[in-house]
Amino acid sequence: MTIRILTVDDHPLIRQGIASMLEVETDMAVVGEASDANEGLEQFRRLLPDVALVDLQMPGVGGIEMTRRLRAEFPGARVVILTTYRGDANAREALAAGACGYLLKSSLRGELIDAVRRVAQGKRCLSAEISEEIAQHLGEEALTARELSILSALAQGWENKRIANTLGISAETVKSHLARIFEKIGARNRTEAIHIALRRGLVRLEE
Repeated sequence: MTIRILTVDDHPLIRQGIASMLEVETDMAVVGEASDANEGLEQFRRLLPDVALVDLQMPGVGGIEMTRRLRAEFPGARVVILTTYRGDANAREALAAGACGYLLKSSLRGELIDAVRRVAQGKRCLSAEISEEIAQHLGEEALTARELSILSALAQGWENKRIANTLGISAETVKSHLARIFEKIGARNRTEAIHIALRRGLVRLEE
């Protein structure tokens, strides 16, 4: 039985590369492609593919939000997030949104093909690197919504005063939150905190 695949990525060369890898497999067929999430949702409704390969970071609606919308409309939809972002927070958020897999675009061809087959069978699939990242941070105390908003503002280059004014709290409270954030993620200063946050996917900068 042929596995029907939809690819959603804003880079045409990526879509072409994925198609060229998969279409040589006798049990796979790329039946459609889309350049953004909205087009991807339309294509999914029209084609009802077995597996959707979706980019994480796209202009406008990203892959995780697309997955949420897709699964809300089609609870049985099977989505694999394909990305260059290794962060464990990205992967955990994608899986919580309903994705069945999370693979790096740098994955070997065999890993991608195996993942598509496994997901088509109703299984989950994670890149080995991502599994290791998730395991590394198991049991750590999660950041609160307020801490995540402050960390996001920090990554945007905001100073404490601007963060305080925007959130309606004092600058001293911001400093206290930052100290707690640094402790939780193992950062020694603002620069290191931003680096860790972006690497792990705790925050994402807008494209």
